[in-house]
Amino acid sequence: MSIVDLAALGESFTRDPYSVYARLRAQGPVHRIRMPEGGAEAWLVVGYEAGRAALADSRLTKDWSKASPSLPLGAVSSGPHMLRADPPDHTRLRKLVARQFTARRVEELAPRIQKTTDALLDRMLAAPDGRADLVEALSFPLPISVICELLGVPDLDRDSFRRWSNDALGATDPEERKAAATSMARYLAELLEDKRRRPGDDLMSALIHGSDEDGDKLSPEELLGMAWLLLVAGHETTVNLISNGVLALLTHPEQLAALRADASLIDAAVEEMLRYDGPVETPTYRFTTDPVTIGDTAIPGGGELVLVALADANRDPARFASPDRFDISRDARGHVAFGHGIHYCLGAPLARLEARIAVRTLLERCADLALDIHPAAITWRPGMMIRGPRSLPVRFTR
Repeated sequence: MSIVDLAALGESFTRDPYSVYARLRAQGPVHRIRMPEGGAEAWLVVGYEAGRAALADSRLTKDWSKASPSLPLGAVSSGPHMLRADPPDHTRLRKLVARQFTARRVEELAPRIQKTTDALLDRMLAAPDGRADLVEALSFPLPISVICELLGVPDLDRDSFRRWSNDALGATDPEERKAAATSMARYLAELLEDKRRRPGDDLMSALIHGSDEDGDKLSPEELLGMAWLLLVAGHETTVNLISNGVLALLTHPEQLAALRADASLIDAAVEEMLRYDGPVETPTYRFTTDPVTIGDTAIPGGGELVLVALADANRDPARFASPDRFDISRDARGHVAFGHGIHYCLGAPLARLEARIAVRTLLERCADLALDIHPAAITWRPGMMIRGPRSLPVRFTR
């Protein structure tokens, strides 16, 4: 099988991966690719049915110790966590977090999310020239504030953390990714030590000091991994859900008008945002333990890297009619923007809640919100994992 060099496509692939994936899907569900990240080679799974099946395939492990030693990429997270574990370890870790990360705890955050959104928009709308970068003004500060509130880390150095998070997940240079991960691990270890000394009524304190009915609790290494996962995954998904979703609305004026005319469409609109241009292009890595045949392609065992194109699964015409059309009235349920199977995103309810409040409030307070840049001029974050614009210039009347 010939290698499809996605790295060579450069900015054109970063800007529009969907057309590339669609061409590959027309040829079959599995392709050998060269990734932008370090030129690593991987097996890419495209299409809805093949992708969904791969996400639930137990022969594809999340355990980095089973990755091929020839892979020129390393795990970027700090310590073991759910997205680097298989059952029974995954089952145990998820149980310990899920018993603290409850629906009630998420819903109780709604007033705080609204208050934070209002304060951020107050500041944005005070700009004398009626212009702002929506990523800087709302998309980033809202979810990072919320996750810090939830975890009880109000003194987070957000500028440094954002830089480390962006590099760890998106840098195409493996050394940059490694350096960012190392810096973040050191920083998180200090945060955890401070939380041990001064516990509060928050999720991180509960994870540090709590245990389940059998007395099981997270080890120091697992706490470090969980802090990384909750802080990084807890804001990255929502940052880009808000940015990508607002961009979709501003480039589809008829859909924007429909949502303004009927605010009850907000739930459906958020699901369509997730389907149409979701924040996770491909999820965290999977590796073969045994040979896996998908379609007519046999993927060898021995730790081969397998990527599932969530972005393409959500644009497969076999599952969604007219998939390249952004339509907030469609039934977008069944999308895989948050994954599928045992690794389905635990924070999906929080991301949805934040997006609903942020987008609804933004539209209520900015009657003439418009894009302040040509869509083709937007620069996108590099790499195949997180999809979102680096900045999103908008304009409005004060």
